[in-house]
Amino acid sequence: MKTTKMICLTVMGSMLSVISAMALAQASAADVARLGQDLTPFGAQMSGNASGTIPAWTGGLTQAPQGYVAGKSYGDPYANDKPLYTITAANMGQYADQLTAGYKAMLQKFPGYKMLVYPTHRSVALPASEYAQIKQEAGKVVLNDSGSGMANYEKTSVPFPIPTKPQELLYNHLARYRQGGYQYFPTEMVVKPGGNFTVIHRDATLAMASALGNPEPNRLYYYLLKVTGPDSVAGQQTLLHEPMDQVKEPRLAWQYNPGQRRVIRAPELGYDSFDGLSDGLRTYDMYDMYSGASDRYDWKLVGKKEMLVAYNTYKLADRSLQYSDIVKPEHLNQDLIRYETHRVWVVEGTLKPGARHIYGKRTLYIDEDSWAILATDLFDGRGELWRMQEAHSLQRFDVLSSIAISDVAYDLQSRSYVVNGLANQERAERFGVHTTLQDFSPAALRRAGN
Repeated sequence: MKTTKMICLTVMGSMLSVISAMALAQASAADVARLGQDLTPFGAQMSGNASGTIPAWTGGLTQAPQGYVAGKSYGDPYANDKPLYTITAANMGQYADQLTAGYKAMLQKFPGYKMLVYPTHRSVALPASEYAQIKQEAGKVVLNDSGSGMANYEKTSVPFPIPTKPQELLYNHLARYRQGGYQYFPTEMVVKPGGNFTVIHRDATLAMASALGNPEPNRLYYYLLKVTGPDSVAGQQTLLHEPMDQVKEPRLAWQYNPGQRRVIRAPELGYDSFDGLSDGLRTYDMYDMYSGASDRYDWKLVGKKEMLVAYNTYKLADRSLQYSDIVKPEHLNQDLIRYETHRVWVVEGTLKPGARHIYGKRTLYIDEDSWAILATDLFDGRGELWRMQEAHSLQRFDVLSSIAISDVAYDLQSRSYVVNGLANQERAERFGVHTTLQDFSPAALRRAGN
């Protein structure tokens, strides 16, 4: 009798788990059927807006412009476009509804700051196989009860194409399509108020766990970063194993110190701890605009809004440019940055009572097409705007992936900024690089340092 009761309880528990998972599923069969119809294959609104400033999505940019040479500059497929208008401090009131708090502050604080607004192009396009994978997993992937992890996830780049919760949008950003992984050579530059900067050269490899063929449980991606110059910091390495649920299992991190010639665990590389080379201008969860655990904030989905964001920034990626052409006192060279009107999801995070973080609130602006965070507003504990971030999106038509070429974080108090990812004078990135789990092991980190 006791055994029978135990079996019944076990069966009932399993049924409740299934019912709970079904209740958490956000996309019904009818919703999934909308993908490729009134919604794009990746979940954005297919149609344009009523005013015509946002066009309908018609397949994105899938062809290289004339004269494109692999490994060289991408060229600018929209080079013939002229700015529709320029926003300055003098006329920003006309466009206030489409400006983030960060952009308003930059326009007010720096007399030379401006925003050149161009016609909007919905250039995002992914491979057909990825569209099929998104549809296959749509409605199956669910958040766990705390919202800190996903269940039933396989390898889709858009786990929640029809999001209804703020954490779903965060996971769309974290899992977005990046060709399964790639090797690139992002620089990092801390720029002082007078414009002085030193270029930190780096070699980075990212691999999505699902692309490795034998992913470990609860893994989203693996990341290896090597500092290659200047000599004073060359040889430093950082290895990250990024869990899908960082409440269940914190980020695994290791660092190699060339002076000590040893690999050490680095559990502090998360939340609001500072990257040692950013001069205190960037916390670890500011990488990639937002990364890591989200459990210290109460998140709110504000909704979708038409905003001005940096988009199709091919001019900024031109390899004929020197870094001195781009990096200027107080802000980047705004003549090189293209802004367009796009629909973005607005997500707000407010620090939980009793939780610790240097940012009391952060607002994220997530592109409906690429699912990438394109801008953030970062507020201090008093509720005052402290920093803002901007990502420079680019449709990689050669590999059908939308990956930002760089991002910048402006400190409105110190008037300094840090720009991450510029590679105009570096080697070209390599997509489709074959990697294995062993390439992201602490032992491999140690061997690479010897």
